[in-house]
Amino acid sequence: MGNARLRSIHVHPVKSFRGVSPREAVVEPWGLAGDRRWTLIDDGGKVVTRREQPRLALAAAEPLPGGGVRLSAPGREPLEVAVPEPAATVAVDVFGTEVAAVPASGTAHAWCSAHLGEDVRLVHMDEPGSRRPLDPEFARPGETVSFADGYPLLLTGAASLGALNELIARGEHAAEGPLPMNRFRPSVVVEGTEPWAEDGWSALSIGEVDFRVARPCARCVVTTTDQDTTRRGREPLHTLARHRRTGGRLLFGQNLVPLAPGTIRVGDPVRVLS
Repeated sequence: MGNARLRSIHVHPVKSFRGVSPREAVVEPWGLAGDRRWTLIDDGGKVVTRREQPRLALAAAEPLPGGGVRLSAPGREPLEVAVPEPAATVAVDVFGTEVAAVPASGTAHAWCSAHLGEDVRLVHMDEPGSRRPLDPEFARPGETVSFADGYPLLLTGAASLGALNELIARGEHAAEGPLPMNRFRPSVVVEGTEPWAEDGWSALSIGEVDFRVARPCARCVVTTTDQDTTRRGREPLHTLARHRRTGGRLLFGQNLVPLAPGTIRVGDPVRVLS
């Protein structure tokens, strides 16, 4: 572990949109600053993700000063969306949990709806410190999260992806590999470790920031979606089911919770604390 380093950082301002890869990022208690503070919802208030809408892989979101976002997608004029003024909130269903959020402008709803070909609304989480508690089974008192699937950060290992791609190359769907890391939408990618080393970590530091490992990350159909074409295949779920199945969950990566705020930078040393 002496040579373990932070290889890359990934911030996704809008859930399920493409994001950005800054050289540094502020770590807040609920995740990287600006990460997944926005999401799309359907007419019933349910979060819309790439599980239902693979075309979200073609839409991109860049952060703007003040917390706004710049949306772009093929064939559409980019749109800058400001953080909405505090107003009446709407109830958002995030995988069965109700979360309050503030709707964006009608222009933003129309832009997103036109891209997907269905009626959706864009909403913003105004108070991430109180809106959405972590799953109590794996949380400590007061821990919260943005619109991320379940935890503030997701860590993956470059060596683990290499090992997974080697397994895919020997399997019946070898033509689908090798897979890029963007299939897994991590917050941070580490390098300089052995494959699957992160499975044994319970606490670590990245530069000046300490984290605890909440639990391994179970993977879903989103990982089978080609980020450039939106076509879906069998991998990596087929290979994960054979080699990385635990209790019905197909695992790749570790979910992290920050123990204190700070700033992380590409190249920062990664140290295992326990």
